[in-house]
Amino acid sequence: MTVAGAVASRYEAVIGIEIHCQLKTVSKMFCGCSTDIDGAAPNSHCCPVCLGLPGVLPTINKAAVEWVIATGSAIEATTPAATRWDRKNYFYPDLPKGYQISQYQLPLAANGRLTFDTSEGPFTVRIRRAHLEEDTGRLQHAELDGRRVSLIDYNRSGMPLMEIVTEPDIRTGEQARRYAEELRLLMKTIGASDAEMENGQMRVEANVSIRPRGREEFGTRVEVKNMNSMKAVERAIAFEIERQAGLIDGGGAVQMETRGWDDPSQSTYHMRLKEEENDYRYFPEPDLPPLITTPEWLAAIKTRLPELPAARRTRYQTELGLSPYDASVIVNDADASTLFEDAVKTSGSGLAKSLANMITGEYLRLVKTAEGHVDPAELAKLVLTIDQGAVSATVGKNIFVEHFESGQPVTSIIEKHGYRQISDAGVLAKAVEQVLEANPAAVADYRAGKAAAAGFLVGQVMKATRGQANAAMVQAALRERLDRSE
Repeated sequence: MTVAGAVASRYEAVIGIEIHCQLKTVSKMFCGCSTDIDGAAPNSHCCPVCLGLPGVLPTINKAAVEWVIATGSAIEATTPAATRWDRKNYFYPDLPKGYQISQYQLPLAANGRLTFDTSEGPFTVRIRRAHLEEDTGRLQHAELDGRRVSLIDYNRSGMPLMEIVTEPDIRTGEQARRYAEELRLLMKTIGASDAEMENGQMRVEANVSIRPRGREEFGTRVEVKNMNSMKAVERAIAFEIERQAGLIDGGGAVQMETRGWDDPSQSTYHMRLKEEENDYRYFPEPDLPPLITTPEWLAAIKTRLPELPAARRTRYQTELGLSPYDASVIVNDADASTLFEDAVKTSGSGLAKSLANMITGEYLRLVKTAEGHVDPAELAKLVLTIDQGAVSATVGKNIFVEHFESGQPVTSIIEKHGYRQISDAGVLAKAVEQVLEANPAAVADYRAGKAAAAGFLVGQVMKATRGQANAAMVQAALRERLDRSE
């Protein structure tokens, strides 16, 4: 049994996830400063409001509020008729006001859920709350005049931030990663956030504790931060579970603390002692009135939601006959999903599986390493051409690559290279004969009972015809020829 397996047999992990997503708005949460801060000079997108200077008043960003309500609708949460803003008080160098305007007792969305697939089947996580707050600035540690210093860039200060908090329903690192992946996909699908972890638009934190199996009481939780990829989320949680088990098994105790994830060493490290909620001294924000929601406003926001990822995966499987794997791969990539949808509209649902194969195979392989474009109508034409037997599947892949790189129509590529599939029995018989004469050893192997030799000979015929031969006819012709004479 592995170390992880031994730990899992004795202890159960209890995990809650907190995710912060920067919302896609033109201006910041409580002021008119631009949110287009990528690549901007430090402290160039700031004003007295987001710098927390005395005498300023915040103004609520309506678009940010609507993104949180839309997210709440997507995760089946409820929105109260009235919500309010709270001050979360704590001191940190990148928090200019010394407090953060947030929501505490009355969030914009509460009691939601999200279902996603795992290696053990579908899994549902309850979502306690999704609320709005403002982001902090950013510390940059550097060397200046031979000294180690910390510089502060307040461009990010005041950016609209949605915090989504789960109930402690998660039990493994894999479940945590799958949840974060599904939530990121949901945010991108509805347009609330680009949710890219590498540039800080989505930040995942995990509260991890363990308890002996069979015990109801929770253990001491540890917050894990600085997980900058989905793989890091799973690995950090797995490491933390084993670390805590090692402490308890050695007679020690788990300390409530905040730990960071260090990717090079694949381990967590101590950052600071963990605060309790009462340390933040929440109280109602005096500069902002309660926010009133109406049924009409909520309904209007809900009607603007696009088809959600889970619903699209289900439709691809039930209506278009895709496998769960193909449906998941396509839905997880926005460009692939758009290409698939548009191609199906052109070709009809009967070719959906063949279109999916081309997209999950050739298309997603190419876009990782090269620049190009696929016209949905041309893709539909190519798949239909293959399905009708005019070109072979092997040649079809070559045509797809050339169309992707050059943008040339499928018909032009076929005519230029003479790619039409060879289905003439006489021509194929001649090619088969030539291959048999050139490969006597393989012929002898086949007749000695080595069936794999037939596959080699088919491959040689396909190679000799540049992949244009009708593969089914080649197989039949070869076996008939081999079985007919010695």
